[in-house]
Amino acid sequence: MTQIELAKQGVLSPQMKYVAQQEDVSEETILKYVTEGKIVIPANINHASLLPRGIGKELSVKINANIGTSSDYGTIETELEKLNIAAKFGADAVMDLSTGGDISAIRQNIITASTLPIGTVPIYQAGIEAIERHGAIVNMTANEVFTVIEQQAKDGVDFMTVHCGVTQAAIARLKHQQRVTDIVSRGGAFLLGWMLHNDRENPLYESFDQLLAIARKYDVTLSLGDGMRPGSLADATDRVQVEELITLGELVEQAREAGVQVMVEGPGHLPLDQIATNVQLEKSLCREAPFYVLGPLVTDIAAGYDHITAAIGGAIAAASGADFLCYVTPAEHLSLPDIEDVKIGVIASRIAAHAADIVRGTKRASEWDRKMSVARKNLDWEMQTQLSLDPERVRMVHTKYATTGPACSMCGNYCAMALVEKYLGISTIKC
Repeated sequence: MTQIELAKQGVLSPQMKYVAQQEDVSEETILKYVTEGKIVIPANINHASLLPRGIGKELSVKINANIGTSSDYGTIETELEKLNIAAKFGADAVMDLSTGGDISAIRQNIITASTLPIGTVPIYQAGIEAIERHGAIVNMTANEVFTVIEQQAKDGVDFMTVHCGVTQAAIARLKHQQRVTDIVSRGGAFLLGWMLHNDRENPLYESFDQLLAIARKYDVTLSLGDGMRPGSLADATDRVQVEELITLGELVEQAREAGVQVMVEGPGHLPLDQIATNVQLEKSLCREAPFYVLGPLVTDIAAGYDHITAAIGGAIAAASGADFLCYVTPAEHLSLPDIEDVKIGVIASRIAAHAADIVRGTKRASEWDRKMSVARKNLDWEMQTQLSLDPERVRMVHTKYATTGPACSMCGNYCAMALVEKYLGISTIKC
């Protein structure tokens, strides 16, 4: 049985108990919101090494790191190293988006090595295999798509992005919209080409019941992908995007009724003043399904620094109610991310999630900040290092210039903390 089916029967699974303990919330809260579909716990029955994470209502904001090979670069070894870096710096989940090399072997090795939930986008592998088998993506069959989905589920994939909302109706609206950047979703583009070439409906939408049956069998959480997400600020919150979101909201209800866990993906590129509205739209149209956002990126001009634009947008989105942030690395729009890009992307996303957790009233987040403030007051550099997101970098930066006293080299003898303690007689304090 799936997590949502167990919850509906009042059964508290080991995964639910673990999440309740990790989140410091009551087991009753977890049971209630898993039952209602407002919390998902991606936990494929075949992922033996998994330490589950809860995503959704009244839980801390989670972050995902995308890894994976391209047709130009990457091996099993490089992706396992990225997995380890993502886990080390605090990712809550990892998606394998490999499109090069032995895709199945890479995925299987990542699942075996990972205690984090693993996600995929099955249409990537289905499309690439269609090119190898038939010469073009448009020549793949619907059956081949579902064969890949079943194999990935059998391998132990915990959540899958499936672009079920890229429908003929959405394509028709896209043609009239005259977007600046049309479709920027790779999976969405694969399906659009197939649908237009074959003059058929999206098989993931048309045969949604078949998809649900596979997901239920292995307890795969469906992440309903935003194939029509805006790829530029000019296209944000347009009719195409909202058309897709309405469809996804209807599919959320079908999935829950079928005993399948489901979350919804969102944009993309959004100006600051539209982020909260987008979160509210998803929560309303999708009956409070957990919301998984890419960024969002709040400007289009920050190539090389898009981890920053995404962290700005992610903090606002999560503070407004988004539940799951997909990291963006400095390599976004430019290249396949390397190890350092993965690290920087994870840290930037963690900052955004943590800032939102403080606003959302997550006790552990506020306590963490207070401990850091006390360490700064006490000029306790070792404690500041231990409490930081990247202790190695903190230690390196702090010791970059020699100091003659307890303060850092920014202020030296004129440290505000030291001066105030001297003249007010305020001594070291405790947490």
